[in-house]
Amino acid sequence: MKPFFQKLQLLLIVTAWIVFPAPSGMATNLSIWAPPPLVRLIEEGLSNNENIKSLESNVESLKEEISFAGSLNDPRLGIGVLNLPTDTFDFDQEPMTQKQIFIAQKIPWFGKLSLRSQKAALNAIRQEAILRAKRLELSKEIAAVYYQLGFVASNQKINAKLIGMLNQLLRVSETRYSTGRGLQQDVLQAQVELSKLLDERITLERKRRTLEDRVNSLLNRENFISVKPPANLPYPDLHLEAKELQALALKTNPWLAVRRAEIDQAGVAIDLARKDYMPDMDFKVAYGQRDSSQTGQDWANFLSASVVMNIPLWKKKRQDKKLAATQFSHKATVNSYQNLAKSLPHKIDALVTDIHNIQKNYKLIMDALMVQAEQWAYSSLSGYEVGKVEFNTMINAQIRLLRFELQAQRYLFDLYEKQVELEEVLGQLLVSQDLEDNRS
Repeated sequence: MKPFFQKLQLLLIVTAWIVFPAPSGMATNLSIWAPPPLVRLIEEGLSNNENIKSLESNVESLKEEISFAGSLNDPRLGIGVLNLPTDTFDFDQEPMTQKQIFIAQKIPWFGKLSLRSQKAALNAIRQEAILRAKRLELSKEIAAVYYQLGFVASNQKINAKLIGMLNQLLRVSETRYSTGRGLQQDVLQAQVELSKLLDERITLERKRRTLEDRVNSLLNRENFISVKPPANLPYPDLHLEAKELQALALKTNPWLAVRRAEIDQAGVAIDLARKDYMPDMDFKVAYGQRDSSQTGQDWANFLSASVVMNIPLWKKKRQDKKLAATQFSHKATVNSYQNLAKSLPHKIDALVTDIHNIQKNYKLIMDALMVQAEQWAYSSLSGYEVGKVEFNTMINAQIRLLRFELQAQRYLFDLYEKQVELEEVLGQLLVSQDLEDNRS
């Protein structure tokens, strides 16, 4: 009885989807967490992307085909002439001559129409799952570029701080050298470091423009519009359990939903192939009108009925082959599903491990290295002012402090990128009370 209940469950799912279809168009609730500016960018990208629009139209088209696939063929109406003598072409010469009108209707074997409707509905469900997966992919790509842009903007701020600091130190070293209290090599080193930073500024400007162009491309904008990078993002204190997320991904991953729909489609195709062994029936009812005879005798009109059905005489070359093909197709879809289902936990584990390691790196920099670097920078600057620390040591300490600040930003934006990747795999938001508290 298990196959019966599986078919019943499938029929109920398809029926519910037909009666209560998922809303079409762009939803404001995204499956990835995003600050309001990023939400607006993603919504713009989803609204303008031609591939997304094409998929949406395809989904609507497939929905319209559901009732068509489960409906009967149009009845056939015909007229004809029977037994007309060719020597005179008179309708009243022979008693069997008649003018006939008929109607015919082809009726598929019991259950075929329902299965065809289910197959069409599952095709629409599959396409809608693909649409959702593609929306997630585009959302992730926009978010990833947005966070990369944020890091480049942070890098530009650090670069500006370093340039300002080195300009001050250069003036100090020049003053000390002119009064005989400093060395010329201090001036030269400051100039070299400043030139390196100016070169870095040009590189960062190019990277920023490239990323902004990429965002504009993803949003399908006709003209370039500057993109404001994220700033002051809170630390996402995610507490993730790999096993829980792995189990969740097996239920909510959008590409697994696609594979499940393909398995259900293949199962319905097998049922249809088995139904093909049974004959379709063609019912025909005809009314034949006869003229009176040449002697004035009235002849009764005729009513005819017939049923025509196909005979599976060539079933080894047709029905057997069709059934075998659908069974192999079902096996292929099951293998594809299992392959993805086996790979997902490893992908989840890798992402969770990356997030945990980045969190450790971020906390190490913020809790230890930044504090130590600040102390070193302060003490080296104080020592340089009284002549106890060399210029090279002092300037390296100042640069190191700001580089640690930049590295902390790198880890922060990496966390957001990895979170987006994880949410794309899950197909939904990560639920974390700590995360929501931090972002409120």
